[in-house]
Amino acid sequence: RWMKFEEKVEDGGERWSAPHVPALPLHSLFQLKMCLQKGTMLLDLDAPSFKEIIDKALSGQPEEAELQPELRERLAALLLRQPRHQPTKSPLQLLVELGLSPCRGRHTVPGHGGDMAGPAAASLFFQLRNRFKKKVPPGAEAAHIAVGEVEFLEKPFITFIRLRRGVALGSLAEVALPSRFLFILLGPRAKMKAYHEVGRAMATLLTDELFQRVARQAEHREDLIAGMEAFLDELTVLPPGKWDPSTRIPPSSCLLSPHRRTTMHPPDQQSHGNGDMAAAGDRASLGHSHSRQELERTGRLFGGLLRDIRRKALWYRSDFSDALHPQCLSAVLYIYLATVTNAITFGGMLGDETANMQGVLESFLGTAFAGSIFCLFSGQPLTILSSTGPVLVFERLLFSFSQDHSLDYLEFRLWIGLWVAFFGVVLVATDASHLVRYFTRFTEESFCALISLIFIYDSLKKMLSLADTFPINWQYHLDNITSYSCICNLRRLLNPILTCLTTSAPSSTPLHAVCLSIPASWHCPGTGRSQCLGRGGHLLGTSCQYVPDIALFSFLLFWGTFLSCTTLKCFRSSRYFPAGVRKLVSDFAIILAILASCAVDAALGLETPKLIVPSELKPTNPARGWIVFPFGANPWWVCLVSVVPAVLVTILIFMDQQITAVILNRREYKLQKGAGFHLDLLCVSLLMVVTSATGLPWYVSATVISLAHMESLRKESATSAPGEHPEFLGIR
Repeated sequence: RWMKFEEKVEDGGERWSAPHVPALPLHSLFQLKMCLQKGTMLLDLDAPSFKEIIDKALSGQPEEAELQPELRERLAALLLRQPRHQPTKSPLQLLVELGLSPCRGRHTVPGHGGDMAGPAAASLFFQLRNRFKKKVPPGAEAAHIAVGEVEFLEKPFITFIRLRRGVALGSLAEVALPSRFLFILLGPRAKMKAYHEVGRAMATLLTDELFQRVARQAEHREDLIAGMEAFLDELTVLPPGKWDPSTRIPPSSCLLSPHRRTTMHPPDQQSHGNGDMAAAGDRASLGHSHSRQELERTGRLFGGLLRDIRRKALWYRSDFSDALHPQCLSAVLYIYLATVTNAITFGGMLGDETANMQGVLESFLGTAFAGSIFCLFSGQPLTILSSTGPVLVFERLLFSFSQDHSLDYLEFRLWIGLWVAFFGVVLVATDASHLVRYFTRFTEESFCALISLIFIYDSLKKMLSLADTFPINWQYHLDNITSYSCICNLRRLLNPILTCLTTSAPSSTPLHAVCLSIPASWHCPGTGRSQCLGRGGHLLGTSCQYVPDIALFSFLLFWGTFLSCTTLKCFRSSRYFPAGVRKLVSDFAIILAILASCAVDAALGLETPKLIVPSELKPTNPARGWIVFPFGANPWWVCLVSVVPAVLVTILIFMDQQITAVILNRREYKLQKGAGFHLDLLCVSLLMVVTSATGLPWYVSATVISLAHMESLRKESATSAPGEHPEFLGIR
């Protein structure tokens, strides 16, 4: 059977082989061409049943090849016999049959040899229960090829039939599909292998998209021959003795479309120029879409913004209705985890760099506020806002500059944010986003690589710092465990107490009476490390510096999460479990990997570093409030000087925002609702005002998280032929 690729019944007849590219003898194609030239050809035959088709095929032979009545009857009886299909059994059915076969001895399957009572009913029952139909795309039709040798024929009987419309031919097909093409080749004995290879060649031709078009539109025999010659023009021949003919070539993961094939192999020289233009257009469609309407300059004030708003209004309602899908639940959970961990990570980094003027809680609130406002009012809500590496670097430099020049950091930052918002509105008003069309693919990929490297560097730096906080116990030896001890010594605390008691005791009081009231032992075995150090004591012993191998275990969790996530993400294309289960596991791969690693950590109970989440709604630094006032802490001229760093931040924000938007809105993602470059930039600019006035971090489109968000919303075809990868349908 063929459905884009060939499948053969394996030895033993119990299962189909893996799909593979058919390898044909070259001679069989020339024989097939001869059969099409000399055989009977019935195009647009109008017949409602298989019996009528056979009758017209037998009676439609030319005069020189007209069949005798007796021979015609025998051929009709042979062709109308009930077909026998290869059953498609699940591994569980095969296992059950294997276990029961010794108990029941030899048996026969109705409709598959042996007792032929009720073969039509059995075949129809098999046809209805055949699970192979799930792989057949909607709108498909069946073609039937019958080849064989019979003893009563002296010369071959060849017929090619194309029906005017698809007709259901009962149990003739393995699955219930309308049939359009039939090819029959019967001949004398001793040439069965040749007949079989000609039939395989015919099936291979009918699975070719370009030949299918020719076969459906052909009006004469010559049209089919021309279509076959075009097929031969693209043929690649493997020399004998240089490869193993029994080797099955697996299907390729990337196949040329019929359009690309026609441009690479134009039918004549006249269309060669058009083919080059089409190929260039195809390459452009795979790359950028810089000629989009969204990036065309309108020449009017806020013209691009108004166009983005009108485009957004058409799809605003569907943005909510399209989210009512189980795949979106996976995306929501994944983006929640990604943004929360990112907010905590960058909040901690900002706290370290800015003396907690911006910390974890500010990062939490800013992510929630800016992210929700942007998703509700932006032109491309698939974009995820976050603190990015370049913004973090600027915050670090700004805080250092403020400290060195005795300026209030938050007030200075407020004026920079206000100027950045003003410049952003000016860029939106003048349609400056049209400059994005001049970004090359190299610029996009370089910027994306920079952001990715910042993320990778920060994660590895964080992991390596654990080795300093929790050093690995290289000097620990199990044989010396009896000599290891650690006690809390409170001598530093008790010495001042004794001195005070000695000087203040009455002269009539014996000194030993005062000393008796003090604990005889200065060591507190039940005191913890933090309690001991808090009371002013110090630790004594050979094992006081011992810590569990937290760093090593954290590295195991780190790489375990990454590897398990990668493995589960590729589970979609594995051979295990049904396609629905594989897709579900792949969609929730990141969540499952994180939960699995957290479960392992919780089960072992080691004190690995956890994310510190604040429990109170108050600024991380008690010296600041929730509102930043523009005047009072800095000189009046700071509001004017802030223009200079604001220009740098504007360039940074513009590049970061728009390059991410270009990457997300590539035509290869097949987005249906368009982009919103101007509206997105306006939202980011207005959010700069709010986040600057409240002392929250600045937010811009995060390339890595946004791409991961897009990846989690991929749509693929539910049905695909055996050996064919699911077709990418776009982003939900």
